[in-house]
Amino acid sequence: MPQVEANGLMLEVEEFGDPADPPILLVVGLNAQLTVWPDGFCRLLADRGHRVVRFDNRDVGLSTWFDHYPTVDPVEAFVSFLEGEEVDAPYSLKDMAADAVGLLDGLGLDSAHVVGGSLGGMITQRMAIHWPDRIRSLTSIMSMPRVVPLDLEVVLALQPPELDPSSAADTGRAEVEEKVVEAALVAARQFAGSTYPLDEDRARARALEDLDRAWHPDGGARQILAVLADGDRRPLLAEVNVPTLVLHGTEDPLIPPQGGQETADAVPGSRLVWIDGMGHDWPQAAWPLLLQPICDLVASVEEGG
Repeated sequence: MPQVEANGLMLEVEEFGDPADPPILLVVGLNAQLTVWPDGFCRLLADRGHRVVRFDNRDVGLSTWFDHYPTVDPVEAFVSFLEGEEVDAPYSLKDMAADAVGLLDGLGLDSAHVVGGSLGGMITQRMAIHWPDRIRSLTSIMSMPRVVPLDLEVVLALQPPELDPSSAADTGRAEVEEKVVEAALVAARQFAGSTYPLDEDRARARALEDLDRAWHPDGGARQILAVLADGDRRPLLAEVNVPTLVLHGTEDPLIPPQGGQETADAVPGSRLVWIDGMGHDWPQAAWPLLLQPICDLVASVEEGG
């Protein structure tokens, strides 16, 4: 996969579809590699007549890491946030949004339809606030405009296992893989909704793929700080004049439905679509319910609607 220089960083990028088609930029969530957007989902978007771009955010995957900053405890930071303490982050969501804008520059795109999931939705909200001319449409999936009340037990499922994959020669590769898969399955079970059963084989395989591709939980911890430090975006989103779609599962345990409702309420003229029984995940059976409204919005904007 190629890398693109953007905002002074190197971002890992992958594309699907015809470069002449309307571009859709997919922005991933917390501690997530670009592969969180499944290949099949991206190909379906491309097959419907779109140039699909997915990339690793800063500090995760194969993009630039920020390990010159100290390691942080995300749970400790979250508890401090709940207690009303100020959170000091090494970079901001606006910085991450600037990365995405820089990526558009690097790809020679003056604008794109942007689709963000979870943390990616927060990043795309910042793009719409600060660079509205670069966004043809905004789709915010299972995201929120501020940190709404969260279930601490579910948040704890985000905590990665304590291990050093580089030490696998000493501890045994099988032991490292077992810890990674166990943690991934705990989180996946927590995040799944009732309508779409968890595909444990796929969750297990993805955990191993992520481990082999780029294991870097320290970056995810720093991304959590950026979320906690960003504050309430609703007053700024009230000034956004970008065609906006909000998609949210009715059984999302990590970012509860309140987050989707607040996002839709904040952006004037936005459309809110509930995915009944979906949790905080991307079940393949729900792909048509996600793809159709996204494609409808893109077509409407491209046709001048």
